[in-house]
Amino acid sequence: MALDYGRLFDLIRSATGIGISENTGLQAVSGGDIHASYRLETGRGPLFLKLNDDRALPMFAAEADGLAAIRQTETIRVPEVIAYAGDDRLSFLLLEWLDMSSGGPREDGELGRCLARLHRCQGRVHGWPTDNFIGSMPQVNTPNDDWTEFYRQRRLRPQFEMAARNGFSDPLQDLGERLCESLDRLLESHRPPPSLLHGDLWGGNQAVLADRRPVIFDPAVYHGDRETDLAMTRLFGGFSDAFYSAYEEEWPLPEGAGARCRLYQLYHLLNHLNLFGASYLERVTAITRSLLEAA
Repeated sequence: MALDYGRLFDLIRSATGIGISENTGLQAVSGGDIHASYRLETGRGPLFLKLNDDRALPMFAAEADGLAAIRQTETIRVPEVIAYAGDDRLSFLLLEWLDMSSGGPREDGELGRCLARLHRCQGRVHGWPTDNFIGSMPQVNTPNDDWTEFYRQRRLRPQFEMAARNGFSDPLQDLGERLCESLDRLLESHRPPPSLLHGDLWGGNQAVLADRRPVIFDPAVYHGDRETDLAMTRLFGGFSDAFYSAYEEEWPLPEGAGARCRLYQLYHLLNHLNLFGASYLERVTAITRSLLEAA
């Protein structure tokens, strides 16, 4: 996207009232593969800017909503939302600038404890008042007081249906439908409370601040089984034993959590199949088969 600096700065000034001039520094930084990311120098100091075309405004609104929800719990650090806005050509999300780095076992342990405290913040039902996004894919959050039904209808089925539209048909669709019908057996007697979840907690969405406090970002929040956040942390690595030990000390997991881990990872693998293509098909198919055998 060709960047119209004048248009962008006018939009930011209008949304925030922050002093920005035509000579304002704007430095590209790493920050994901969906949006362009920048360090923006302003009259109130540096800020983190995510930028995209006008179609991304719903994604920025959902991210701001999720960050605000986590921030309100005062359990774990997240970036403060400054503003988000858009016009008929571009949209942006503006966050506080945080100097971040990777941590060691001590910081991992604190992250585990903080995550358990976040999960103790619970809603009345599973889901969220609005739909949001998992990566760039839509995530349906229509509330349901039955976790098994929520996971079947709001997580697995939409991803399998999207896979079909993307050309991944049989045997995956037959396996997927059989798995959805088997959830009552796989989740038998499991009635988790609706914890507030980060929703997309992989290693790239957590870091450590200069004061060594953990910070998380890029959420896909909803209320659901806390084990889903932990299953995501185990999918691509990046979390040490200290993280899991500290979480268990703060709030031990119920019996059967290990067996449910693959089931909860399947949602994210299906999402990766729909985002990135056939390289994930073999893994998705193998896990779906193994879950059916377990059922």
